[in-house]
Amino acid sequence: MNQERHNTVTEVTLTLTANQHAELMRHLFPDDGCEAVAIALCGRRVDQERHRLLVRKIVLIPYDVCSLRQPDRVTWPTDLLPPLLDEACRLGLAVVKIHGHHSFSYFSDTDDESDTALFPSIYAWTENGPHASAILFGDGRMIGREVDESGKFRPLLSINVVGDDLVFWHSESQSSLVPEFGRRVAQTFGADTYDRLRKLRVAVIGCSGTGSPVIEQLARNCVGTLVLVDPDRIEEKNLNRILNATMIDAREQRFKVEVAARAVLEMGLGTVVETHPRSLFDQNTVLAVANCDVVFGCMDSVDGRHLLNKLATFYLLPYFDLGVKLEADGSGGVDQVCGTVHYLQPGGSSLLSRHVYTLEQVRSAGLLRTDPAAYRSQVDDGYLRGVQEERPAVIQLNTLIASLAVNEFLARLHPYRIDSNKEYAVHRLSLSHGIYEYESDGEPCSLLCRHVGRGDINPLLEWAELSFDGAIV
Repeated sequence: MNQERHNTVTEVTLTLTANQHAELMRHLFPDDGCEAVAIALCGRRVDQERHRLLVRKIVLIPYDVCSLRQPDRVTWPTDLLPPLLDEACRLGLAVVKIHGHHSFSYFSDTDDESDTALFPSIYAWTENGPHASAILFGDGRMIGREVDESGKFRPLLSINVVGDDLVFWHSESQSSLVPEFGRRVAQTFGADTYDRLRKLRVAVIGCSGTGSPVIEQLARNCVGTLVLVDPDRIEEKNLNRILNATMIDAREQRFKVEVAARAVLEMGLGTVVETHPRSLFDQNTVLAVANCDVVFGCMDSVDGRHLLNKLATFYLLPYFDLGVKLEADGSGGVDQVCGTVHYLQPGGSSLLSRHVYTLEQVRSAGLLRTDPAAYRSQVDDGYLRGVQEERPAVIQLNTLIASLAVNEFLARLHPYRIDSNKEYAVHRLSLSHGIYEYESDGEPCSLLCRHVGRGDINPLLEWAELSFDGAIV
């Protein structure tokens, strides 16, 4: 794991799940109205520009061990810290102290004195930083700051909560001026939502049938940065379903991410584009996606979707998964036209636990990708079921599902439904059968929930194929 010192990092953020946030609310705002404290141990996503702290574990400091608890002050025994610091040191985790405020909407002088005294000893024990201090307010809002080894403070760039709703609190003040091209977005969803969109990094994995209309809509909704991943090049067979692709692109075999980036930049709306013409099964690609705030999965492959679901769990990313299915009879008729949008949050159910695929199918798809000859042999011998490799697709179905997914994202960023967002974890529609239905999240996935907030480890995501020889950067 990369143990690079925190003073080379330009931005530090904190991410937690809605369940973790709710646990903190219950503990830090007890019925007696006095302050309380919790410690969060956090995994990390580290690079030279951004350092994400990902809440892995919350330890609640018991009320009865505190020597003083008042509405504006709490004193707790730091001798509870050594086992937590041992764990943080062993696993490379960050330490975040969190307490509740009933009256102050900022760090008080008492908070300054406490953090200045506490954090140098945390750095002496664990060595690697950054570590942080955060305040939770009664309305659920949070603020935070990095505390360095000398006890100096710097505000966290943002704190976000991933749950049924997507909540982002940025340290920077809201932009006062909305440009003309962003006015409709601001009028519909509010200036605060527009400002959040401008600050978000959103990854789109797969830039073909469903991915290209997702990219188009995100860019025109003024998302700040798009991280585009796709290893494939434009072919003539793609031209009827990839927005902005041309015959020249196909003849020159341009990368799909290159074509998508060109279109976004030509819009001139200020969206920054980062392209990765590689498979998701690549260490640097995984790390680039892990450095985002939101991810859209627009892939057909089972093993790719499973990897992305695991990545989103490790790095606390809200994950929107798109799937389309068009079954043609080969004679000009259509048996079925349908699509799904899954919203997946870390610690909740997964594509696997929702029975979108099985582990046997993940294994089959992985073998097809890494060793096609062995895959064919095992299918022929009856050891594996075959994977459907080519599926017909049409732009109207792809665009419909893409629009449903982007609207789902906006509904969670700016809740506007009559019902709670928790009712809409899965959308299913069938154009052939005239069906639209939605359902809530299921039980947590027993396979993935243990990975919540783990962040950078080697091999990445506990996936042997993604091992690093050196440090993760």
